[in-house]
Amino acid sequence: MPMKTLAPHAVHQHLSQGAILVDIRSADEYAREHIREARHIPLDQLKADTTQLSGETAVVFHCRSGHRTQMNAEILKACVPGESYLLEGGLDAWKQAGLPVTRDASQPLELQRQVQIVAGSMVVLGTVLGATVSPGFLLLAGLVGAGLVFAGVSGFCGLARLLMKMPWNK
Repeated sequence: MPMKTLAPHAVHQHLSQGAILVDIRSADEYAREHIREARHIPLDQLKADTTQLSGETAVVFHCRSGHRTQMNAEILKACVPGESYLLEGGLDAWKQAGLPVTRDASQPLELQRQVQIVAGSMVVLGTVLGATVSPGFLLLAGLVGAGLVFAGVSGFCGLARLLMKMPWNK
């Protein structure tokens, strides 16, 4: 039986009745913006130890858009002996409903977004320079594309590892 989804205002109501809200996003995502009442337990931690919420009777899980919670609903459901729900539309829907969030703009962008910005910029730069300066610059776009394919296949992203070492991500 699939997990029930709840609209943001229904979740807000459940929280006032003792349910807990669990944010399954990564630490960098949570640090930049989160629902104040949410307990942060990243998905990887829940997968490694499904007993973390064994004492809870009602839990609502959320991510940014609702996609990660939907994809991992069976794992999340197994973590809670009582009622478990998914926040429909995730944090994005919570904000659209006008419910409060805690933001810290001093925190860096999520690592995945940083990788997308840098990789996309390198592809654009290689393409523009290849079209205007020398066709050899097209290799830059090709190398970035190959790196992204390798990251997707292997699960290892060298660019992400490099960006993690940058001073703004410390």
